[in-house]
Amino acid sequence: MDIALFKTFLCVARVRHFGKAADSLFVTQAAVSARIKQLENTLGVQLFKRERNNIQLTPAGERLRRNAEIIVSGWERARLDVALESQYARSLAVGTTGDLWEIAVRGWTERLHSTHAELALRLEVDRAERLVARVVESLLDLVFVYEPPAALELVARPLIGVPLVLVSTRAAITPEEALSSNYLLVDWGSSFAIAHAAFAGDRCLPRVHCNYGSAALDLLLSQGGSCYLAQQMIQSHLDEGALHLVAEAPIIERYCYAVFRAGDERDLLLQEVLAKAVL
Repeated sequence: MDIALFKTFLCVARVRHFGKAADSLFVTQAAVSARIKQLENTLGVQLFKRERNNIQLTPAGERLRRNAEIIVSGWERARLDVALESQYARSLAVGTTGDLWEIAVRGWTERLHSTHAELALRLEVDRAERLVARVVESLLDLVFVYEPPAALELVARPLIGVPLVLVSTRAAITPEEALSSNYLLVDWGSSFAIAHAAFAGDRCLPRVHCNYGSAALDLLLSQGGSCYLAQQMIQSHLDEGALHLVAEAPIIERYCYAVFRAGDERDLLLQEVLAKAVL
C-alpha cells in the first residue's frame, strides 16, 4: 500500500481540515480527499465524520491512527537504514525526554559523535510513555527515561543519579517560606510526587505547575520563586549566586534509566554506546 495514504490520513487527523492538510502536504485538496477515499475503500470503513468545519475521527479512524503512526515511522526507519551512506556502517534510533536531554543525553550524543564516526544517529524527544511504547514496537533501539517500565520484554538499566534539590531565588529562606510563596511545582514522575507529598504536605501552595524542568528553570530565573530542580541543571546558577539551596529541604533522588529490548540483535552496539552514557 502507498505510504502516502497513511501520511495523508495522519495529517488530516492532526489538523482536522482537508484544506490545511493539503497545504501541509503541498498537494491539492482534491488529492487529499482522493487519498482518504482510497484508504477507506481499501479498509472498508469510514475514517472521518465529515461535517461543515468539523472533521472528527470515527472509532475505526481512532484505531487506525496508532497503527498508521507505527507504519509510517517503521517505513521512515527502514528507508533511512537502507539509504545509509557508505561512511555510516551502523545506525541507532534513540529517544529521550526533554529534561534528560539537558541533563545527560546531550553530552552522551556529543561523545558518540566524537568517537563513532561510522554511526548514524536518529534522535526523538517525546513523553516517556510514548518512547517506551516505541521501543516495544521496535521503532526505537534505546530510550532514556526516569521511570523503569514494568515490561518483561524490556531491560531498564540505571545509569546516573539525578538529585532533585529545592532552590530559590531568595537566600536564607525556610522550606515553609519556599513552599508557600511563588512556588513552582514540577512533575518529576510518580516517585517524586510521593516523596514531595510526604515532605510538603499541606504547606505546598504552587503558583505554577509544570511538566518540564527546563521551562520551570526559565520561569524561576525570570520571575523569581522556589522550585525542585535537578542538581545538574542548576549548578552553574548556584555557583553564580542566582539561585540558592533551601536549607533543611530534603534531596529527592531520581535515576536516569536506559531502556532497550531484551535480547535485541543490536545488543553489542547498545553495550558499546551505553558505556559512553555513564557520567
